[in-house]
Amino acid sequence: MHQGRVVFGAIEEVVFGHPAAEAIVAQMDRLGTSRAFLMVSGTLNRQTNEITKIREALGSRCAGLFDAMPAHTPREAVIAATQAARAVEADLIVTIGGGSITDGAKAVQLCLANDIDDIAGIDRIRVHKGAAPEMKAPIVRQVSVPTTIAGGEFSSIAGVTDRAAQVKQMLRHPLAVPRATILDPAITVHTPEWLFLSTGIRAIDHCVEAICSRETHPYADAQAVKGLAMLADALPRVKADPGDLDARMDAQIGTWLSMGALAAGVPMGASHGIGYVLGGAYDVPHGYTSCVMLPAVMRWNARDNAERQMIVAAAMGYPGRNAADVLDAFIRSLGMPRSLADVRIAPDHFNAIAEAAMRTNWIPRNPRKIEGPADVREILLLAA
Repeated sequence: MHQGRVVFGAIEEVVFGHPAAEAIVAQMDRLGTSRAFLMVSGTLNRQTNEITKIREALGSRCAGLFDAMPAHTPREAVIAATQAARAVEADLIVTIGGGSITDGAKAVQLCLANDIDDIAGIDRIRVHKGAAPEMKAPIVRQVSVPTTIAGGEFSSIAGVTDRAAQVKQMLRHPLAVPRATILDPAITVHTPEWLFLSTGIRAIDHCVEAICSRETHPYADAQAVKGLAMLADALPRVKADPGDLDARMDAQIGTWLSMGALAAGVPMGASHGIGYVLGGAYDVPHGYTSCVMLPAVMRWNARDNAERQMIVAAAMGYPGRNAADVLDAFIRSLGMPRSLADVRIAPDHFNAIAEAAMRTNWIPRNPRKIEGPADVREILLLAA
Protein backbone atom coordinates (compact mmCIF):
# COMPACT_ATOMS: atom_id res chain seq x y z
CA MET A 1 0.00 0.00 0.00
CA HIS A 2 1.33 3.43 -0.94
CA GLN A 3 2.04 5.85 1.86
CA GLY A 4 3.01 9.49 1.60
CA ARG A 5 2.08 13.10 2.00
CA VAL A 6 1.73 15.66 -0.77
CA VAL A 7 1.88 19.30 0.32
CA PHE A 8 0.64 21.75 -2.29
CA GLY A 9 3.01 24.69 -2.41
CA ALA A 10 2.46 28.43 -2.61
CA ILE A 11 2.66 28.75 -6.42
CA GLU A 12 -0.49 30.54 -7.50
CA GLU A 13 -0.17 30.60 -11.29
CA VAL A 14 1.93 29.31 -14.17
CA VAL A 15 1.42 31.34 -17.34
CA PHE A 16 2.77 29.81 -20.55
CA GLY A 17 3.05 30.93 -24.14
CA HIS A 18 2.41 34.64 -23.51
CA PRO A 19 5.06 37.38 -24.04
CA ALA A 20 6.97 38.05 -20.82
CA ALA A 21 6.46 41.83 -20.69
CA GLU A 22 2.69 41.55 -21.10
CA ALA A 23 2.46 38.72 -18.56
CA ILE A 24 4.51 40.58 -15.91
CA VAL A 25 2.22 43.62 -16.16
CA ALA A 26 -0.81 41.31 -15.80
CA GLN A 27 0.72 39.71 -12.67
CA MET A 28 1.39 43.10 -11.08
CA ASP A 29 -2.23 44.06 -11.78
CA ARG A 30 -3.42 40.78 -10.23
CA LEU A 31 -1.21 41.13 -7.14
CA GLY A 32 -1.83 44.84 -6.63
CA THR A 33 1.90 45.65 -6.55
CA SER A 34 3.45 48.91 -7.73
CA ARG A 35 7.22 48.77 -7.05
CA ALA A 36 8.87 45.92 -8.95
CA PHE A 37 12.55 45.26 -8.34
CA LEU A 38 13.97 43.47 -11.39
CA MET A 39 16.71 40.88 -10.86
CA VAL A 40 17.88 40.04 -14.37
CA SER A 41 20.56 38.36 -16.44
CA GLY A 42 23.41 40.82 -17.07
CA THR A 43 23.93 39.38 -20.55
CA LEU A 44 20.23 39.69 -21.40
CA ASN A 45 20.26 43.27 -20.12
CA ARG A 46 23.39 44.37 -21.99
CA GLN A 47 23.16 42.40 -25.23
CA THR A 48 19.41 42.27 -26.03
CA ASN A 49 16.41 44.57 -25.78
CA GLU A 50 14.33 42.10 -23.74
CA ILE A 51 14.85 43.87 -20.40
CA THR A 52 14.25 47.27 -22.00
CA LYS A 53 10.91 46.00 -23.34
CA ILE A 54 9.92 44.85 -19.87
CA ARG A 55 11.01 48.12 -18.23
CA GLU A 56 9.06 50.11 -20.79
CA ALA A 57 5.96 47.95 -20.25
CA LEU A 58 6.20 48.51 -16.48
CA GLY A 59 6.91 52.24 -16.70
CA SER A 60 6.89 53.88 -13.26
CA ARG A 61 6.18 50.50 -11.64
CA CYS A 62 9.82 49.48 -12.24
CA ALA A 63 11.45 50.59 -8.97
CA GLY A 64 14.97 49.27 -9.59
CA LEU A 65 17.19 46.76 -11.37
CA PHE A 66 20.00 44.39 -10.36
CA ASP A 67 21.97 42.54 -13.05
CA ALA A 68 25.09 41.30 -11.23
CA MET A 69 24.22 37.83 -9.91
CA PRO A 70 27.08 35.40 -10.71
CA ALA A 71 26.67 31.66 -11.20
CA HIS A 72 25.97 29.59 -8.08
CA THR A 73 24.39 32.55 -6.24
CA PRO A 74 27.20 33.71 -3.92
CA ARG A 75 26.25 35.27 -0.59
CA GLU A 76 27.91 38.57 -1.48
CA ALA A 77 25.62 39.13 -4.47
CA VAL A 78 22.53 38.11 -2.46
CA ILE A 79 23.34 40.80 0.12
CA ALA A 80 24.03 43.42 -2.57
CA ALA A 81 20.65 42.68 -4.20
CA THR A 82 18.90 42.69 -0.81
CA GLN A 83 20.29 46.13 0.01
CA ALA A 84 19.25 47.48 -3.40
CA ALA A 85 15.71 46.06 -3.10
CA ARG A 86 15.37 47.47 0.42
CA ALA A 87 16.59 50.90 -0.69
CA VAL A 88 13.87 51.24 -3.35
CA GLU A 89 11.12 49.84 -1.07
CA ALA A 90 10.27 47.06 -3.51
CA ASP A 91 6.94 45.30 -3.06
CA LEU A 92 7.65 42.60 -5.67
CA ILE A 93 10.79 40.95 -7.06
CA VAL A 94 10.65 39.99 -10.74
CA THR A 95 13.40 37.67 -12.00
CA ILE A 96 14.31 37.33 -15.67
CA GLY A 97 17.17 34.88 -16.08
CA GLY A 98 18.57 31.51 -15.08
CA GLY A 99 18.56 29.46 -11.91
CA SER A 100 21.19 31.47 -10.07
CA ILE A 101 19.04 34.61 -10.39
CA THR A 102 15.87 32.75 -9.42
CA ASP A 103 17.57 31.30 -6.32
CA GLY A 104 19.09 34.69 -5.58
CA ALA A 105 15.65 36.28 -5.42
CA LYS A 106 14.37 33.53 -3.11
CA ALA A 107 17.26 34.33 -0.78
CA VAL A 108 16.62 38.09 -1.07
CA GLN A 109 12.99 37.56 -0.01
CA LEU A 110 14.16 35.81 3.14
CA CYS A 111 16.87 38.40 3.85
CA LEU A 112 14.36 41.26 3.51
CA ALA A 113 11.88 39.59 5.85
CA ASN A 114 14.50 38.73 8.48
CA ASP A 115 16.52 41.99 8.46
CA ILE A 116 19.70 40.40 7.13
CA ASP A 117 22.17 42.84 5.59
CA ASP A 118 25.55 41.11 5.75
CA ILE A 119 26.88 37.77 4.54
CA ALA A 120 27.27 36.33 8.06
CA GLY A 121 23.56 36.90 8.65
CA ILE A 122 22.68 34.26 6.06
CA ASP A 123 23.75 31.65 8.64
CA ARG A 124 20.58 32.56 10.57
CA ILE A 125 18.27 31.45 7.75
CA ARG A 126 20.11 28.56 6.09
CA VAL A 127 19.26 24.90 6.54
CA HIS A 128 21.31 23.18 9.26
CA LYS A 129 21.46 19.37 9.39
CA GLY A 130 18.44 19.09 7.13
CA ALA A 131 16.22 21.47 9.13
CA ALA A 132 15.29 25.05 8.26
CA PRO A 133 15.46 27.41 11.26
CA GLU A 134 12.48 29.42 12.43
CA MET A 135 12.27 32.67 10.50
CA LYS A 136 9.83 35.35 9.42
CA ALA A 137 7.94 34.55 6.22
CA PRO A 138 8.67 36.66 3.13
CA ILE A 139 6.29 39.56 2.53
CA VAL A 140 7.93 40.82 -0.66
CA ARG A 141 7.38 37.85 -2.98
CA GLN A 142 8.63 36.87 -6.43
CA VAL A 143 7.42 36.45 -10.01
CA SER A 144 9.81 34.44 -12.18
CA VAL A 145 10.53 34.50 -15.92
CA PRO A 146 13.07 31.69 -16.41
CA THR A 147 15.46 31.70 -19.36
CA THR A 148 16.93 28.28 -18.58
CA ILE A 149 15.16 25.02 -17.78
CA ALA A 150 16.65 23.66 -14.57
CA GLY A 151 13.28 24.18 -12.84
CA GLY A 152 14.22 26.16 -9.71
CA GLU A 153 11.30 28.53 -10.27
CA PHE A 154 8.96 25.70 -9.16
CA SER A 155 10.80 25.05 -5.88
CA SER A 156 10.82 26.67 -2.44
CA ILE A 157 14.51 25.74 -2.07
CA ALA A 158 17.41 28.06 -2.89
CA GLY A 159 21.09 27.14 -3.16
CA VAL A 160 23.43 29.92 -2.01
CA THR A 161 27.22 29.58 -2.11
CA ASP A 162 29.39 30.45 0.87
CA ARG A 163 32.60 31.30 -0.99
CA ALA A 164 34.70 31.31 2.19
CA ALA A 165 33.72 27.72 2.97
CA GLN A 166 33.51 26.78 -0.75
CA VAL A 167 30.16 25.11 -0.20
CA LYS A 168 26.65 25.59 -1.56
CA GLN A 169 24.13 25.83 1.27
CA MET A 170 20.37 25.39 1.19
CA LEU A 171 17.74 27.95 2.16
CA ARG A 172 14.14 26.79 2.40
CA HIS A 173 10.79 28.35 3.21
CA PRO A 174 7.33 27.48 1.82
CA LEU A 175 6.78 31.08 0.67
CA ALA A 176 10.17 31.41 -1.02
CA VAL A 177 8.72 29.79 -4.15
CA PRO A 178 7.64 32.38 -6.78
CA ARG A 179 3.96 33.32 -6.59
CA ALA A 180 3.82 33.02 -10.37
CA THR A 181 6.09 31.67 -13.10
CA ILE A 182 5.89 32.92 -16.67
CA LEU A 183 7.08 30.51 -19.38
CA ASP A 184 7.86 32.53 -22.51
CA PRO A 185 9.81 30.42 -25.03
CA ALA A 186 10.68 33.51 -27.12
CA ILE A 187 12.84 35.01 -24.37
CA THR A 188 14.90 31.78 -24.16
CA VAL A 189 16.26 32.08 -27.71
CA HIS A 190 19.00 34.36 -26.32
CA THR A 191 20.17 31.69 -23.86
CA PRO A 192 23.43 30.06 -25.06
CA GLU A 193 22.78 26.63 -26.54
CA TRP A 194 25.06 24.84 -24.05
CA LEU A 195 23.21 26.45 -21.15
CA PHE A 196 19.69 25.75 -22.38
CA LEU A 197 20.44 22.13 -23.29
CA SER A 198 22.50 21.34 -20.19
CA THR A 199 19.84 22.75 -17.87
CA GLY A 200 17.43 20.55 -19.81
CA ILE A 201 19.53 17.59 -18.68
CA ARG A 202 19.21 18.96 -15.15
CA ALA A 203 15.42 18.77 -15.59
CA ILE A 204 15.78 15.21 -16.91
CA ASP A 205 17.83 14.46 -13.77
CA HIS A 206 14.87 15.61 -11.62
CA CYS A 207 12.56 13.23 -13.50
CA VAL A 208 14.95 10.28 -13.45
CA GLU A 209 15.96 10.51 -9.80
CA ALA A 210 12.28 10.87 -8.84
CA ILE A 211 11.21 7.84 -10.90
CA CYS A 212 14.06 5.79 -9.42
CA SER A 213 13.50 6.86 -5.81
CA ARG A 214 12.44 4.34 -3.16
CA GLU A 215 10.02 7.02 -1.94
CA THR A 216 8.10 7.75 -5.14
CA HIS A 217 4.35 7.30 -5.59
CA PRO A 218 1.87 7.38 -8.50
CA TYR A 219 1.10 11.11 -8.22
CA ALA A 220 4.80 11.92 -8.57
CA ASP A 221 5.36 9.30 -11.27
CA ALA A 222 2.60 10.78 -13.45
CA GLN A 223 4.47 14.07 -13.62
CA ALA A 224 8.02 12.73 -13.77
CA VAL A 225 7.33 10.17 -16.53
CA LYS A 226 5.43 12.67 -18.70
CA GLY A 227 8.05 15.36 -18.05
CA LEU A 228 10.85 12.99 -19.03
CA ALA A 229 9.05 11.99 -22.26
CA MET A 230 8.50 15.66 -23.20
CA LEU A 231 12.11 16.63 -22.49
CA ALA A 232 13.52 13.61 -24.36
CA ASP A 233 11.45 14.64 -27.37
CA ALA A 234 11.95 18.43 -27.18
CA LEU A 235 15.66 18.90 -26.48
CA PRO A 236 16.87 17.29 -29.74
CA ARG A 237 14.36 19.48 -31.61
CA VAL A 238 15.79 22.62 -29.98
CA LYS A 239 19.30 21.41 -30.88
CA ALA A 240 18.26 20.87 -34.51
CA ASP A 241 16.43 24.21 -34.81
CA PRO A 242 17.16 26.82 -32.10
CA GLY A 243 14.32 28.98 -33.43
CA ASP A 244 11.67 26.28 -32.90
CA LEU A 245 9.49 27.94 -30.23
CA ASP A 246 7.14 24.95 -30.05
CA ALA A 247 10.09 22.74 -29.07
CA ARG A 248 11.24 25.29 -26.49
CA MET A 249 7.72 25.47 -25.06
CA ASP A 250 7.60 21.68 -24.79
CA ALA A 251 10.95 21.72 -23.00
CA GLN A 252 9.68 24.37 -20.58
CA ILE A 253 6.50 22.42 -19.82
CA GLY A 254 8.55 19.23 -19.43
CA THR A 255 10.70 21.11 -16.91
CA TRP A 256 7.61 22.26 -15.01
CA LEU A 257 6.49 18.62 -14.80
CA SER A 258 10.00 17.55 -13.77
CA MET A 259 9.63 19.52 -10.54
CA GLY A 260 6.30 17.94 -9.61
CA ALA A 261 7.74 14.95 -7.81
CA LEU A 262 10.16 17.03 -5.75
CA ALA A 263 7.29 19.35 -4.77
CA ALA A 264 5.28 16.24 -3.85
CA GLY A 265 7.91 15.12 -1.36
CA VAL A 266 9.97 12.70 -3.47
CA PRO A 267 13.69 13.21 -2.76
CA MET A 268 16.53 13.36 -5.24
CA GLY A 269 19.54 11.04 -5.05
CA ALA A 270 23.30 10.92 -5.53
CA SER A 271 23.40 12.79 -8.84
CA HIS A 272 21.97 15.84 -7.10
CA GLY A 273 24.04 15.32 -3.95
CA ILE A 274 27.34 15.10 -5.83
CA GLY A 275 26.18 17.88 -8.17
CA TYR A 276 25.82 20.28 -5.24
CA VAL A 277 29.49 19.73 -4.38
CA LEU A 278 30.73 20.03 -7.98
CA GLY A 279 28.85 23.32 -8.34
CA GLY A 280 29.60 24.92 -5.00
CA ALA A 281 33.23 23.89 -4.57
CA TYR A 282 34.45 23.40 -8.16
CA ASP A 283 32.29 25.88 -10.11
CA VAL A 284 30.91 23.24 -12.51
CA PRO A 285 27.69 24.62 -14.10
CA HIS A 286 24.50 23.03 -12.70
CA GLY A 287 23.46 21.41 -15.93
CA TYR A 288 26.90 19.97 -16.56
CA THR A 289 26.89 18.24 -13.16
CA SER A 290 23.85 16.24 -14.28
CA CYS A 291 25.32 15.53 -17.72
CA VAL A 292 28.39 14.03 -16.07
CA MET A 293 26.94 12.30 -13.01
CA LEU A 294 23.47 10.96 -13.86
CA PRO A 295 24.46 7.95 -16.03
CA ALA A 296 27.15 6.96 -13.51
CA VAL A 297 24.68 7.12 -10.62
CA MET A 298 22.22 5.02 -12.63
CA ARG A 299 24.89 2.36 -13.24
CA TRP A 300 25.79 2.26 -9.54
CA ASN A 301 22.13 2.10 -8.45
CA ALA A 302 21.03 -0.52 -11.00
CA ARG A 303 21.73 -3.39 -8.59
CA ASP A 304 18.87 -2.15 -6.37
CA ASN A 305 16.36 -0.46 -8.71
CA ALA A 306 16.64 -2.04 -12.15
CA GLU A 307 12.84 -2.32 -12.37
CA ARG A 308 12.37 1.44 -11.90
CA GLN A 309 15.17 2.15 -14.38
CA MET A 310 13.18 0.29 -17.04
CA ILE A 311 10.49 3.00 -16.71
CA VAL A 312 13.15 5.63 -17.51
CA ALA A 313 14.30 3.89 -20.69
CA ALA A 314 10.71 3.38 -21.86
CA ALA A 315 9.75 7.03 -21.21
CA MET A 316 12.72 8.11 -23.34
CA GLY A 317 11.53 5.92 -26.21
CA TYR A 318 13.81 2.89 -25.71
CA PRO A 319 11.82 0.20 -23.89
CA GLY A 320 13.92 -2.75 -22.79
CA ARG A 321 17.23 -0.90 -23.12
CA ASN A 322 19.69 -0.16 -20.32
CA ALA A 323 18.66 3.24 -18.91
CA ALA A 324 22.21 4.40 -18.18
CA ASP A 325 23.20 3.62 -21.80
CA VAL A 326 20.12 5.49 -23.10
CA LEU A 327 20.97 8.54 -21.00
CA ASP A 328 24.64 8.41 -21.97
CA ALA A 329 23.81 8.35 -25.70
CA PHE A 330 21.16 11.06 -25.32
CA ILE A 331 23.50 13.46 -23.49
CA ARG A 332 26.28 12.83 -26.04
CA SER A 333 23.85 13.51 -28.91
CA LEU A 334 23.27 17.01 -27.52
CA GLY A 335 27.02 17.67 -27.47
CA MET A 336 27.22 17.89 -23.70
CA PRO A 337 30.20 16.80 -21.51
CA ARG A 338 30.09 13.20 -20.38
CA SER A 339 32.94 12.77 -17.88
CA LEU A 340 34.46 14.46 -14.87
CA ALA A 341 37.58 14.91 -16.98
CA ASP A 342 35.47 16.89 -19.48
CA VAL A 343 34.64 19.41 -16.72
CA ARG A 344 38.24 19.45 -15.42
CA ILE A 345 37.69 17.41 -12.27
CA ALA A 346 40.73 15.19 -11.70
CA PRO A 347 40.85 11.94 -9.68
CA ASP A 348 42.93 13.63 -6.98
CA HIS A 349 39.78 15.64 -6.10
CA PHE A 350 37.63 12.53 -5.63
CA ASN A 351 38.28 12.00 -1.92
CA ALA A 352 37.37 15.58 -1.04
CA ILE A 353 34.26 15.46 -3.25
CA ALA A 354 33.16 12.19 -1.67
CA GLU A 355 33.60 13.54 1.87
CA ALA A 356 31.67 16.74 1.06
CA ALA A 357 28.87 14.87 -0.77
CA MET A 358 28.17 12.82 2.37
CA ARG A 359 27.17 16.06 4.10
CA THR A 360 24.52 16.98 1.50
CA ASN A 361 20.80 16.37 2.00
CA TRP A 362 20.32 14.02 -0.96
CA ILE A 363 23.01 11.37 -0.48
CA PRO A 364 21.15 9.68 2.43
CA ARG A 365 18.03 9.40 0.23
CA ASN A 366 19.76 7.67 -2.72
CA PRO A 367 17.84 4.50 -3.69
CA ARG A 368 20.90 2.27 -3.22
CA LYS A 369 22.17 2.96 0.28
CA ILE A 370 25.42 4.92 0.36
CA GLU A 371 27.35 3.79 3.42
CA GLY A 372 30.20 6.27 3.27
CA PRO A 373 32.67 8.25 1.12
CA ALA A 374 34.06 5.04 -0.41
CA ASP A 375 30.71 4.40 -2.11
CA VAL A 376 30.60 7.96 -3.49
CA ARG A 377 34.12 7.44 -4.78
CA GLU A 378 32.92 4.34 -6.67
CA ILE A 379 30.30 6.51 -8.42
CA LEU A 380 32.91 9.17 -9.22
CA LEU A 381 35.16 6.52 -10.78
CA LEU A 382 32.24 5.46 -13.02
CA ALA A 383 32.03 9.10 -14.17
CA ALA A 384 35.76 9.68 -14.51
